[in-house]
Amino acid sequence: MKDMDMQHMQHHDSHDMGDMDMGNGEMMHMGNLKLKFWVSLILTIPIVVMSPMMGMQLPFQVVFQPWSDYLVAILGTILFIYGGQPFFSGAKAELKNRKPAMMTLITMGISVAYIYSIYAVIANDILHTKPMVTDFFWELATLIVIMLLGHWIEMNTVMNAGSAVDKLAKLLPSTAHKLVDGQVKDVPIADLVEGDRVQVRAGEQIPADGTVESGATSVNEAMVTGEAKLVEKRRQDQVVGGSVNGDGTFEMTVTGTGESGYLAQVMKLVSDAQAAKSSQENMADKVAGLLFYAALTVAIVAFIVWLLVGNLALALSIAVTVLVIACPHALGLAIPLVVARSTAIAASHGLLIRNRDAMEQVNKLNYALMDKTGTLTAGNFKVSEYQSQTDELTDDAVLAMMAGLENGSSHPLAVGILAAAKEQQVTPKSVTDVHQITGVGLSGTIDEHTYQIVSAAYLDKQHLSYDKQTFDRLASAGNSVSFLIQDTAVLGYVAQGDQIKPEAAHLIKSLKAQQITPVMLTGDNPQSAQVVAHQLGIEEVHAGLLPEDKAKLVQQYQADGSHVMMIGDGVNDAPSLARADIGVAIGSGTDVAIDSADVVLVKSNPNDVVDFLALARQTTRKMAQNLWWGAGYNVITIPLAAGILAPLGFILNPMVGAVVMSLSTIIVAINAMTLRLRD
Repeated sequence: MKDMDMQHMQHHDSHDMGDMDMGNGEMMHMGNLKLKFWVSLILTIPIVVMSPMMGMQLPFQVVFQPWSDYLVAILGTILFIYGGQPFFSGAKAELKNRKPAMMTLITMGISVAYIYSIYAVIANDILHTKPMVTDFFWELATLIVIMLLGHWIEMNTVMNAGSAVDKLAKLLPSTAHKLVDGQVKDVPIADLVEGDRVQVRAGEQIPADGTVESGATSVNEAMVTGEAKLVEKRRQDQVVGGSVNGDGTFEMTVTGTGESGYLAQVMKLVSDAQAAKSSQENMADKVAGLLFYAALTVAIVAFIVWLLVGNLALALSIAVTVLVIACPHALGLAIPLVVARSTAIAASHGLLIRNRDAMEQVNKLNYALMDKTGTLTAGNFKVSEYQSQTDELTDDAVLAMMAGLENGSSHPLAVGILAAAKEQQVTPKSVTDVHQITGVGLSGTIDEHTYQIVSAAYLDKQHLSYDKQTFDRLASAGNSVSFLIQDTAVLGYVAQGDQIKPEAAHLIKSLKAQQITPVMLTGDNPQSAQVVAHQLGIEEVHAGLLPEDKAKLVQQYQADGSHVMMIGDGVNDAPSLARADIGVAIGSGTDVAIDSADVVLVKSNPNDVVDFLALARQTTRKMAQNLWWGAGYNVITIPLAAGILAPLGFILNPMVGAVVMSLSTIIVAINAMTLRLRD
């Protein structure tokens, strides 16, 4: 297992270098991208020093003709072939898919600039053509470097997202519950070997391949099989490492330690983040595609017109100027710079954004549906009262049986019962065949008799009698009440109180201020839910819900076209998190909840939702602004460069076009860097 873990780590390290999408499938290694940028930058410096900017001699430039022209031509050729290679590959893929976009536009620009510049050197220094032909080596070099920088920034952003996932991983279960001499001992997954007996609790990731020895559950094997449905698992059934345990606690024997463990899941999250493109990024590609067709059309028309009214040299010069000016310096940086800045801010505020499209849904939000326990409340339950309801059992006997059933469960209510048993020095009963009944409670066998822990809602549904007066008293005080039953007989109860998270009130207030209606969804009893809702100012409450009920409610709120955000942390929240327009998971929640969410609150602070909403709005605004700046420059300068105002005596000077191009790039960069997290 240790050797396998080393292989995992080596694979992870190599993956952390990343891959770069260079246009619909063509990939480039992050390390190569970094090297290409620095080599290209070194080549660019002498080109910028010795080559005029669209014919304009800059104060710092040094020219010693013809040798400076020859040297620039040699360096420009190396830069064009070496630095331009990623864009050629990307353009090839885009054209193959018949979807020209950013890579095609860049390739067209640098190719035209290079070919015309080589022609300029031959015409000026060998053929001594008059008037002199303007070269575009300066534009060629700066475009390649700026585009490589934009993609490097984008990939660094992805790597930062990967780092954020790694930080999150520290908050998630990275150990296995190994059974040693009947005692549970938490050990690193790397220490597991075949034959080890392991306990797997509800909502946890299965640490290795194995065979179920006791207990029953349902498992989400989507990561392995691609099938999202839960698969029932009982004794002697096989489970696959890396899949997610659903609703039961079971024991298994390790049969294999393959590559589908916890580390592999983390790597999957990173690769998902790399592959994800937001609609704004897709918009940038669409704009680039339109600019490609527009620039090509305008250049051809301008060439024909100026050939008819002028001469070949003038027509060629204007056509080339149009194509070079169309190069998307600013557009190439518009989105990557904002994404980089936004990701850095998100990471520093404990936000892991797994789906960037979620940020663009924020302005449409109407409702924020949220779980109670663990989300709005701390989930630190403390037993306030427990009592037997039968003469055959003492109060402590009831507590011992319930502690035995809950032993091994990670549910907050289970933790509270086990803590009370320890405090009262009550030894939990030995229980076999423990499994959860989704949305109901637990079932298990004690001394060959089956017992269940259920809610009052279950008792009402089954028409079982219990002390409703006592229940109402406890529930109205904010307690969650669990009942112990055997068949149809209620044997006793445990009442537990929870505490509201201090940050929850601010969250609700902020949501209301943003015209987002807060709604509580909980599996707890209505009385307890109403106590919490009243304290927080939540008016819409749905209690006693099963997991499928929560998902249905999300659909109901969406039915009239409303946009819904769901905030939760447990297994029972996973369906609704996946169904919502924006799913927000508490970082300390279960693996299955986190895997279903678009956004993860690493610090498990509900108030971070407010930060996410604010950051999302700012990010979307900055992206839109940068797209307008990046595309707006081209919309104005391409027609001017083509000579559309020539009848009025105005033709865009290439030098002016170059200055405007540079200013546009600077404005986009500054605008991205001004992104701040503010309410």
